[in-house]
Amino acid sequence: MSRLPFELLLALRYLRPKRTYVSIITLISIIGVMLGVAVLIIVISVMSGFDKQLREKILGFNAHLRITSAHSTLRNYPQIASMVASNSQVKGVAPFIVGPVLMETQPDSGNSQVAAPYIRGIDPKAEATVSILPTSITQGNYDVSGKGLLVGSELAQMLGLSVDDVVAIHSPRNLQKMRDSQRKNKNQEDREDLFLPDDYVVRGIFDVGYFEYNSSVILCSLANAQDLYDLNDSVHGLLVMLQDPYKANQVRADLEPLLGRNFSIKTWNEENSGILNALIVEKNVMFYILFFIMIVAAFGITSALITFVVQKTREIGLLKALGATQAQILWLFLSQSVLVGVLGVLAGFGLGMLALTYRNEFLHFMNRMTGFELFPASVYNFQELPALIMPRDIAVICGVSLLFCVVAGLVPAWNASRLHPVEALRHE
Repeated sequence: MSRLPFELLLALRYLRPKRTYVSIITLISIIGVMLGVAVLIIVISVMSGFDKQLREKILGFNAHLRITSAHSTLRNYPQIASMVASNSQVKGVAPFIVGPVLMETQPDSGNSQVAAPYIRGIDPKAEATVSILPTSITQGNYDVSGKGLLVGSELAQMLGLSVDDVVAIHSPRNLQKMRDSQRKNKNQEDREDLFLPDDYVVRGIFDVGYFEYNSSVILCSLANAQDLYDLNDSVHGLLVMLQDPYKANQVRADLEPLLGRNFSIKTWNEENSGILNALIVEKNVMFYILFFIMIVAAFGITSALITFVVQKTREIGLLKALGATQAQILWLFLSQSVLVGVLGVLAGFGLGMLALTYRNEFLHFMNRMTGFELFPASVYNFQELPALIMPRDIAVICGVSLLFCVVAGLVPAWNASRLHPVEALRHE
């Protein structure tokens, strides 16, 4: 004798495959729940992975706080850096200069190529405390001494650059002098002033794992950047690395009274709020939209149970005539939707985990089969498909999906429980 309640025993018996239309509809309902749960797990985990890796890449190359002067460049930046470093939450401080330049290659043969990246002037020792750049050199050395230059891997590939190649940098200073000379000598056609660009040597190629930085940033020494922008001994600002990046607002509140109103302090969240907020909104929207898949699967369960109740009407009448209560009949049919939901959720969970484990292998296979890149790094800024499995998200997906399945079977089960024995036994 089984110790299970007779309602559950009957539900299990009714769910056994018998090659009937009801069994086929039940199987389709389980597959629908499975696919809905799997797709939700895959999409939400990938979106969470995007968010996590994007934050890591941003924080790896950009500091947690950026301090600039409200009206001009920073002149006495060593003293300001010392004041900032006195905060217990500050891990490192480094000066920076950043701005657009025009870079031209100088090949031994053929035509030169031109790009317009951002050049960033750095102090090599201080930079090691605020970014992952020193450990991200893939070719050459971390060396910006003299006229040394560090180039991103994507930009180097695009321009065909390698270590020890010479490039010409046209700075805003030279362009301004050219414009001033043209205005001054516009009536003197025979006189031309030449302003030659500065020659730099590629000493290293870096890869920080973020396409935008690898394709649009080059680095030189702080002194060279000061010369390019006519800054003398001043800098554009200070980069600050914290022990905990999520305490950036708290540290800013501590530093603002110390530095005064003449300084502007921006957190990494504010500087990247556009893309980070867009990613969060997209994740939430995808979460709600994809739950409609579960609603469709729930309708499949409802359809299967309605058909099943009609098919078993005489048996319902017999059970009631033998003394079965409304609650027992209700649980008999409701337990079927619960079983379908549990089977579908478990299968969907397994399929989702399997797909996440082999997501990049599948992506590479589809790239080879289709002949084009399905996940281009130039668009998404990542070389592979990221994913982050968060237990809370998985629990919400599985729990809400199971709830939908139970609710889907509630109406047919309730109607079955309200059938009168005499009317049910007369059913043909």
